[in-house]
Amino acid sequence: MYRKRICCLVALLATIVLNAQTEEVPKTDFSKMYAPVWREAGEHCIAVAEAMPEDLYSYRPTEISKSFAEQMVHIAAASELLTKRYVLGMKVEPSTPKASEMRKDEIIAMLKNSFEYTAKVIETIEQEQLDELCVMYHSGNEVSRAFALFYVQDHITNHRAKANLYLRMNGIQPPEYTW
Repeated sequence: MYRKRICCLVALLATIVLNAQTEEVPKTDFSKMYAPVWREAGEHCIAVAEAMPEDLYSYRPTEISKSFAEQMVHIAAASELLTKRYVLGMKVEPSTPKASEMRKDEIIAMLKNSFEYTAKVIETIEQEQLDELCVMYHSGNEVSRAFALFYVQDHITNHRAKANLYLRMNGIQPPEYTW
């Protein structure tokens, strides 16, 4: 009996140690400050996506508006693209899957992967790269790559706010804002 408990305890401790070794420790003061903010924003957006029933993912308030699914897919695709383009300085082109061909669980998985991608960038980026300047192609503004992360989050907030409105228009209370 004790042998079984000890084996279970050893397995549990090994799992804890393994998880601790694979989790990134942010490298910079900026990353230490910003990583929890980013993770909270991602969790909140996922909660919004989960709140909408799958049969309403095609809902759009007007003919020219994005559907709820399109808002969520746009958030996921653009977050990774903007992180690559502005934070990492990569040359990338938009590549957004058709939201109308995706199920709710696929869209939520896409959101999770996108938020995790940017979280890993935030946690592993070096200070020298955060200090580099980049030009925002929409405005022409020159900002640091660290500041560009605020732009990525602002973009999420813009589209998440629209998705919150879609929830309300369908009689669904959006998740409580927690920041």
